[in-house]
Amino acid sequence: MQKFQTVRWPTVLALALLTLCAASPDSAASNAPASPSVRRVARFVATGAFGAFLEGRFGAAEGDLDGAAEAFLRALGADPRNPDLVRPAFAACLLAGRAEAVRLARQLPDAQEAQLLLAGQEMKIGNWGGAEQRIRSLPRQGLAQVLQPMLLAWTQFGAGRVDAALATLRPLVEGQRLRGVYALHAAMINDLAGRNAEAARLYLLVQSDAAGANLRLAQIIASWQARQGHLAEARQTLRALGEMGNDLPVAIPAMLSAASQRPVARASDGIAEVYLAFAGELSQQDSGQYAQVLLRLALDLRPDLTAARLLMADVLDAGKHSAAALQLLASVTAEDTLSGIVRLRRAGLAAKLEHTEEGLRDLDQLARDYPDTSLPYALQADILRQKSRYTEAVAAYDRAIARIVAPKRNTWSLFYARGVAHDRAHDWPHAESDLQRAMELAPDQPYVLNYLGYSWADQGNNLPRARELIERALELKPDDGAIIDSLGWVVFRQGDVQGAIKLLERAVELQSTDVTINSHLGDVYWSAGRKREAQFQWRRALTLNPEPEDKVKLEAKLQDNVFTETPAAAERSVQ
Repeated sequence: MQKFQTVRWPTVLALALLTLCAASPDSAASNAPASPSVRRVARFVATGAFGAFLEGRFGAAEGDLDGAAEAFLRALGADPRNPDLVRPAFAACLLAGRAEAVRLARQLPDAQEAQLLLAGQEMKIGNWGGAEQRIRSLPRQGLAQVLQPMLLAWTQFGAGRVDAALATLRPLVEGQRLRGVYALHAAMINDLAGRNAEAARLYLLVQSDAAGANLRLAQIIASWQARQGHLAEARQTLRALGEMGNDLPVAIPAMLSAASQRPVARASDGIAEVYLAFAGELSQQDSGQYAQVLLRLALDLRPDLTAARLLMADVLDAGKHSAAALQLLASVTAEDTLSGIVRLRRAGLAAKLEHTEEGLRDLDQLARDYPDTSLPYALQADILRQKSRYTEAVAAYDRAIARIVAPKRNTWSLFYARGVAHDRAHDWPHAESDLQRAMELAPDQPYVLNYLGYSWADQGNNLPRARELIERALELKPDDGAIIDSLGWVVFRQGDVQGAIKLLERAVELQSTDVTINSHLGDVYWSAGRKREAQFQWRRALTLNPEPEDKVKLEAKLQDNVFTETPAAAERSVQ
């Protein structure tokens, strides 16, 4: 199956919507009862507290965080004695960043997120003892069990008890579980306390323990290196982000300029870093609800923590709440170190919200502002391709690739994407060249192998080599329905109808709602003489919202009651 896997420049993150209290409020207006002599069904209209409650749930599901908070507050105002309304109202206000969340948190002594928010309020007024007391009162279970030692250490540091803070973290730094995370916070506390020798040791431990580069860790390490006079090391730390192949390179010049500034200047900043780090972990584990809570706690303490805004925007966007994501990034100024990344995200979100031309113009300006990176043109090309403007997309990919002096492994996706755009623009020779170039740069990328192999098979060309590529792709992703479909199709083209049926039936099991896979299974059924089953698969494919071109082909097969391609014909086409 010739399926293009989109290469998203921002981090791909998932979102689980806030699970709101399902209990209905006690008070709700109702219609007057009908006469007992007349049996009728009264039309129910939700009003009062119940109506506002339903409106809040709908707003939360749609990603309208502020609207959801407003509705839940109205519901609570209409029924202030109903305890079942406090928690959803608090949750909505917290996620929307509204001040009412603090008032509502005081009514939820058993809610961990409420107590963490209140601990933050104590920190803001310098009551570190009160903050420590709230953090100690959290039950040692779930996420709080991991967070609590770092939160306690930072509150102790805020109170001026440096030795106590480091003693809280020491056994965890010496352990094995999450050692690098605890070591990072111990390093930052030593750094702020002027204990440079121990800070240096711990920062080196963090670097050796890190699984890979990430934005915030690189900023913190580079800042330490720059402040110790090791500017070359700081540059190398930040430039390593460019190897990740996403939008981070845009921010590297500004981060280099700001490397001598402390990214964490006080204890409350350290608390915000704790929340940000674990929100990042949760967002990668399909726990977007909890990631959002932690990010809001971070932003409550430090509204200028742009890394938290970027991550939360990613979580919202992954949950199909692009408008809320765009609104969250609106307050980031051009002077911010990460403004380049923010501008890229804004442009992408604007295009997703059907403000395509505005997004494309913004990317043109970004390309002028950042002449040393291909990212603005690459994102522009992705947008044009997604809008089926393939010729324009090719031109944008051309501009992006022209900025790459020496293509490396991590640039394979640009050649792959341009190859797909060429293919969709019916320019196969250039598409084939780009796909082969992408394969040279990254020979173990399954989607490149699959796309090229399937394309050859569908054209009846290079069948042995096509099968070889697809089988290699399947080794890399053994449960991918699209790749199994490709293998089934090349096997069919080689004349093994029964082998193709087994493979395509497996592909349909894995991706039952895919138009192409269902259509292919119908084709091979027809060739095997199983005509009723073929017609069933073609009809099913028609119900799955096929592209206009595919719809015409499916309708023609059903109307003419014929599938003209046969394995033998396919074999003859390559002889």
